[in-house]
Amino acid sequence: MRKLLIFVAAMMITVNLLAGGLVTNSNQSAMFTRLQNRNASTSIDAVYYNPAGLTKLGNGFFASINNQTVGQTKTVITDFPWISGVPKEYIGDVSAPVYPGIYLAYNTGKLSFSAGFNPIGGGGGAEYKTGLPSFETPISSLPPSLTGQGIPTTAYAADIYFEGTSVYFGYQVNAAYKVSDQISVGLGLRYVSAKNTYNGYLRNIQINPTYPGFGPQYTGSMVSASGFFTDGSTTLSTLATGSTTAATNLSALIAGGTPAATPLTALPALTQTQIGQLLGAAGISTTGMNIGTAAATLNAVAPNFAAKSAAMASYAAQTRDVEVDAEQTGSGVSPILSVNYSPSDKMNFSVRYEFRTNLEMTTSLIDNKGGGFFTEGEKTIADMPALLALGAEVKPIDKLSLAATFNTYMDKKIDYDGSDKKNIAQIDKNFLEYGLGAEYSISDKLRASLGWVATSTGVLPAYQSDQRYSTNTNSWGAGFGYRVNSMIDVNIGGQYTFYDNDVQTYAYPSPASPLVKYNQSYKKKTWIIGVGVDLYFGKTE
Repeated sequence: MRKLLIFVAAMMITVNLLAGGLVTNSNQSAMFTRLQNRNASTSIDAVYYNPAGLTKLGNGFFASINNQTVGQTKTVITDFPWISGVPKEYIGDVSAPVYPGIYLAYNTGKLSFSAGFNPIGGGGGAEYKTGLPSFETPISSLPPSLTGQGIPTTAYAADIYFEGTSVYFGYQVNAAYKVSDQISVGLGLRYVSAKNTYNGYLRNIQINPTYPGFGPQYTGSMVSASGFFTDGSTTLSTLATGSTTAATNLSALIAGGTPAATPLTALPALTQTQIGQLLGAAGISTTGMNIGTAAATLNAVAPNFAAKSAAMASYAAQTRDVEVDAEQTGSGVSPILSVNYSPSDKMNFSVRYEFRTNLEMTTSLIDNKGGGFFTEGEKTIADMPALLALGAEVKPIDKLSLAATFNTYMDKKIDYDGSDKKNIAQIDKNFLEYGLGAEYSISDKLRASLGWVATSTGVLPAYQSDQRYSTNTNSWGAGFGYRVNSMIDVNIGGQYTFYDNDVQTYAYPSPASPLVKYNQSYKKKTWIIGVGVDLYFGKTE
């Protein structure tokens, strides 16, 4: 039987929580929440979306404070036949009550200097109160596996819990220069500080074996799986030692002159009983057996008993209670280039290129009772892909502004299996993101907006698992902007993301047949409420 406790939740929360690519968040302001398309922004959130476009703000100091409250539900459904209650649904609740975006800019003449802080990846915590299929599937295989080995078992139980958090904070600085009234260029640098935490347990694994040979208590009642395997290992070890000793004693009789053909019935009754019990435990009858055959048979079964004892000891270790408390940390830097082009005051176009962020996460064990699932000092690759972002804004009439976005994340260059020693093909094509938005000025102070953005994932089936999965999405956002006065602008927006469902077929080793095939479906939904305040201490163009 394969190793039981596949505590591989490390990948479960390191993917992106919100809009963006596989590991990159692109919803970085309240304006994005209500419009969904900000790549060609020339407002203060351009610190993130379009640094070169900040020169359009004019001279002075500008600031923006944003927060988004995010809720996400991840649902995995499995029809693995040995899991109790199939098809079984596992739900993970992800929350990010505080998701900040802070932006500052200072413009003087043709120069613009800016800085920003936001969760560029991750940003929330995931809680799985009943674990995931990958946790329960190995445990559910215990009853059929034991039954296949002649130990009738029909049920299992376990207490499973996992909680994790992930946040990649981005600290960004930019400088931009207005080449002409139409063209501006920008150069930026982002420092990424990443941290993942893992806390969980797998306790009280139970089964109901009917096998009094390992103890009188094993008669079909629910018992500790680890205790059963421990008792089994002890019993089998005793049988191995007893078989070796009995074989040695019979060989000594033969060496002392007793013919090998002497029937076992010629031996003392107690000796006959002991040999009968030893060979009977191996399913071998001693009827009609002589001492030579008995010695050879005992020598043959002793290693088998020893091997089964070792296997039982391994199962006992794999089914003990486990608690995990660990964290991974890492950091990286990526340069950012941007160009803004405004052929007229009614049109604005932008190009932004973010270079790949090389991230190596290092594991630290806070508490790893029953460990082995995380290793102190272990290194994991968690690079963030390069990004090409294009944006456009046009004003067909004074009160209406239209925006468009196109992003491509260079995922094909990233090693998403997390190890430089592996080469698992997980990416078929680069991740795409594209959308349209519109904002209408209801009055001089009040603006309303509606936006849509879609994504097209490029992952292969090998990427998908209950810990991490990606599907195509459609997100809709809407909201309002209100100009309090010449210095203060408030934005409020809401967003909801619809995810395509995905179904994958897997195969699992079976004691009765080579493989058991089963399906798992992956679903997800996300909602966001964003609020932001923009402050203008300068004259805008």
